[in-house]
Amino acid sequence: MIVIKLDIAAINRHFADCGCGCPHARADLEIVVEAGAISRLPEFLREHHVRQICVAVDENTYAAAGENVCKLLHVAGIAANVCMFRANELGDIAADSAAILQLLLGVEDDTDMLVAVGSGTIHDIVRFVAAKTGKPFLSVPTAASVDGFTSAGAPLIVNGVKKTVQAVPPIAVFADLDVLAKAPRALAAAGFGDMLGKFTSLADWLVSRDLGNEPFCPTAYQMTRKALLHCVDKVKDIASGSAQGLKALMDALLLSGISMLVIGHSRPASGGEHHISHMWEMQCLQMRLPQLLHGAKVGVAAVLLADLYRNLGTRGDERAFAAYADLAAGAQLAELLRTVGGPVSPQQLGISRERVLTAMREGPDLRDRATGLKYIRDHHPEWLEGAIS
Repeated sequence: MIVIKLDIAAINRHFADCGCGCPHARADLEIVVEAGAISRLPEFLREHHVRQICVAVDENTYAAAGENVCKLLHVAGIAANVCMFRANELGDIAADSAAILQLLLGVEDDTDMLVAVGSGTIHDIVRFVAAKTGKPFLSVPTAASVDGFTSAGAPLIVNGVKKTVQAVPPIAVFADLDVLAKAPRALAAAGFGDMLGKFTSLADWLVSRDLGNEPFCPTAYQMTRKALLHCVDKVKDIASGSAQGLKALMDALLLSGISMLVIGHSRPASGGEHHISHMWEMQCLQMRLPQLLHGAKVGVAAVLLADLYRNLGTRGDERAFAAYADLAAGAQLAELLRTVGGPVSPQQLGISRERVLTAMREGPDLRDRATGLKYIRDHHPEWLEGAIS
């Protein structure tokens, strides 16, 4: 059985003793993952002498937790200004210039702190504005859907293109299991898919270390891997939606985010599968289609890549590709996704064969990183056709 603990002091000690030569930032945040976690917000804010706060929500997240947060703050004598993002004509909340400007206008001179109540997109908007205004922010997740809650990177839409900007992490995360339990099942399945993508991203990181001479941190690698295996170990609990399962998933997602935060980049958690996912997202933007859940795309992309990578690992083209040889098969990853109720194929996401091929061919150019997908695209392009036949 795999056990993980969100012990920030212990995590910082592990990285301090790492000795890998890579720069490590210090994780300096408080994390609460329990039933009723948001009830501890007022005490935390009083300890930080907060008198006025800006709460960022959308209509769904306000109903899920934002309204209760505001009531708790009112009782505690803390003024709360609500910034509510409205869905666009496609039904999406977008981390774009319009949303950023809206929040900037909602942050007043005497605002002491921001609160992001929601999942990934709202956090991305808030962390960017927090960085630009120099005001700290708190995280209140409303679903266990992504691993970016504790990271510093903010994926934003700039001129129709997804661009990740370094911003700031939250100073605390209050993940309330009562709130998470009420989220649609598809959101937890997406969070599980985001974690499942670590199978291919971690293998890609080993390859990039050996083939591309990219920086590698064994502590971050092992931390992310342990979080991944913890999720797999708890897959039935996660599928049941139990408090135990949701805590296991949220702990793993937060630990993955902390790993990225400490090493200052997304390498352990993002490889070829994320490049495909980002391409699908940009295709939706260009085609004016509603966005798909990030983790759902990542999980499906990992299924697509798993057997391609395993094949590459057994051919011996490069010694570094041995990292791919022991990957779980695509069918195994698909079965795990089915268990939690997530999609396993592009067809289930409404993504055509042509869009898949385009994403696999163009995705490797999004980042200057060595991945199995990039090598296959450049040296065995015919494999891509077979992967989705």
